Amino acid sequence: MEAIQQTIMYFHKGGLVMWPLLFCSFMVIAIAIERFIFYKAVDSGQIFTSEYCSLLRQNKIDEANKFAQSASGQCAQMVAAAANINGRRAQKQAYLESQAGIFIAQLRNRLDYLSIIVTLSPLLGLLGTIVGMIGAFSIFNLQAGAPLAITGGIGEALIATATGLCVAILSLCAHSYFSHRMDNIITNMEQCFSALLEASARSDQ
Repeated sequence: MEAIQQTIMYFHKGGLVMWPLLFCSFMVIAIAIERFIFYKAVDSGQIFTSEYCSLLRQNKIDEANKFAQSASGQCAQMVAAAANINGRRAQKQAYLESQAGIFIAQLRNRLDYLSIIVTLSPLLGLLGTIVGMIGAFSIFNLQAGAPLAITGGIGEALIATATGLCVAILSLCAHSYFSHRMDNIITNMEQCFSALLEASARSDQ
């Protein structure tokens, strides 16, 4: 309870800029939760990729299609739908490319907000610190001859900078995690597409 009261006290001492920083922190948490749930739902996983590509390399096309239909994730759904297209390799490739573009856009959705917060949060914190230091070094404090008040004012002003850096670090960690996970999903998807198109090319011959 005391820790909560102390946090609230520091929050008010940080000045008005603490409110947009608080909003940014809530945004980071909300985006991180939403992206984690979304990625977990659409990621077919490395195990699916390895098994699916292995079946296609062994030319077990029917087994690979059944495996994709029974698996979860966006990649499994796309390759299962592409395999059911009655046509040659070029038609399947065109379908996969169009679906991949839409899916990658969905993966990148809201990640730009995290990168914006990474840049914006330290700037907001610096702005709050500068405003606080202006108040600490005001002519009124100097005339009153209160150096302790000035020192305390600088300490309070630095709260905004510290908060801004904490929010930026949190946002950077979330952005790095989801960017890495997105790259893995795209890599697995490309491997499945390549294996499917190679199998289709063999069957067309």
